[in-house]
Amino acid sequence: MSVSGILGKKIGMTQMFDDKGDVHPVTVLKAGPCVVTQLKTLAKDGYDAAQIGYVDFIKASKVNKAMTGHFAKSNVPPVRMIKEVAIEAPAAEAKEGAETNGLKAGDRILVDIFSDEKFVDVIGTSKGRGFAGVVRPHGFGGGANSPGAKLQIKGSIGAASFTSRVFPGQRMPGHMGHAQITVRNLRIRGIDLEDNLLMVEGAVPGPRDGYVLISKAKAPPRERRGFAGATTLDPLKASKKAAPKKK
Repeated sequence: MSVSGILGKKIGMTQMFDDKGDVHPVTVLKAGPCVVTQLKTLAKDGYDAAQIGYVDFIKASKVNKAMTGHFAKSNVPPVRMIKEVAIEAPAAEAKEGAETNGLKAGDRILVDIFSDEKFVDVIGTSKGRGFAGVVRPHGFGGGANSPGAKLQIKGSIGAASFTSRVFPGQRMPGHMGHAQITVRNLRIRGIDLEDNLLMVEGAVPGPRDGYVLISKAKAPPRERRGFAGATTLDPLKASKKAAPKKK
């Protein structure tokens, strides 16, 4: 039994060529290794899930006593990041620490869970941009660019007498970036099982060495039938060949 996702780290971006010679921009992700730190069961917790941790070097002084006891209970090393992922099949009711559909605490999760997949969903934290006005995050036009004018003024934010308040959701200056972003249906361009590397086509939110959650695509796009690039049969030529020849 396996899980539906894995924790990883963003390495950077590069290019890859396919069999036809076309270039594709890809993001290299170090997917795992991860370890199962705890199993959530329907009988005890009300739902089935696996708590996994990204195996990365961390000082013992950086782990508090509560988490140290949590890791010791499952006999796993201290991990830097913990997330819960779904189990692909409903887990049978089992006692804590017992084997659950072949998955138990202490098992390693590697990038090979994506060997039969074509698309993945990636969740990451975007880069923080600090405090920003209304032009950069919202695309406001601003004021006149003339001497003495207020170029990036936001203008009116509501009426005065009738509502006497500001409506929720008003676009105003504030914190920009550092938000959870989900990118869906990134195509897998390559898998390196030895180094636990996953190459996906497209951009992934966050900076280099930022942690991400990689999961199997929930709603992968449907492949176009009969589409094979240059080898696709021209319908006009096909109709001429199928037409009866004149005698």
